[in-house]
Amino acid sequence: MGNSTSSQSVTPALREWVVAQATAGMGVQKILQAMLEAGWQQAVAVQAIEDTLRVHLSQQAIEARLPPAVPVPRVPLDGSPLYLDLGDRRVHIISHMQKPPIVVIGGFLSDEECALMVEAARPKMARSRTVDTQTGGEELNDARTSSGMFFSRGQNEIVQRIEARIARLLSWPVENGEGIQVLHYHPGAEYRPHYDYFNPAEPGTPSILKRGGQRVGTFLMYLNEPDKGGGTTFPDVRLEVAPKRGNAVFFSYDRPDPSTQSLHGGAPVIAGEKWIATKWLREREFT
Repeated sequence: MGNSTSSQSVTPALREWVVAQATAGMGVQKILQAMLEAGWQQAVAVQAIEDTLRVHLSQQAIEARLPPAVPVPRVPLDGSPLYLDLGDRRVHIISHMQKPPIVVIGGFLSDEECALMVEAARPKMARSRTVDTQTGGEELNDARTSSGMFFSRGQNEIVQRIEARIARLLSWPVENGEGIQVLHYHPGAEYRPHYDYFNPAEPGTPSILKRGGQRVGTFLMYLNEPDKGGGTTFPDVRLEVAPKRGNAVFFSYDRPDPSTQSLHGGAPVIAGEKWIATKWLREREFT
């Protein structure tokens, strides 16, 4: 596998070696380190690993007969912008990940907007339910110990303002989204790791998909700040997003399968309380 820095061609043999190491359980950082120690330039090594594993994973998806990938909403990150102008508000990019596609957005909501959302939702809160994919209805779930409510799409001025801002950021039509859900977590409350897409193997999924197709993205906004705990976790990539008031985290999933690494959860609130608002994006118009 050794190579001099004067000749940096990526050969089929090298690609086979990268796939073999990854299949054997070697992490990307260790593969990269091995290539650097063998004399590869870092930029060439990184590109070779990324390209090889991307092709390998795509082939695995085909071989495993996974659902086909579909277009998903995206934050415009070409040119690595620090700020994005959304017309009525300027937001900043705190961090982003390519695989899975996760973007943390600073200042998406003002403190006033956060307070308005909480006060509008507070009188209507009830024990949170999840979608029952056996029947297509709703059910109480021990994995979700928050209380919550849904605004209908465009229900009031503050909801309309936020929905329009999300649509501008993601270039995804307002109508291709469910109503915003507001959740309230007391100390000890959590939402254990789960996927937001609807499992194609469940009997109730076909009836759910009639209302707008699959979920393809999740836009989560933090409306307050717990004293401790309450972060949004992504176990597959060992990431936790802190629940900072006014910030948001967006992630997408182009097929209803764990290969999207979109597993996520709401960590238990340790002290204080947590309020969040979530907007799920669908493939088509949600009715």
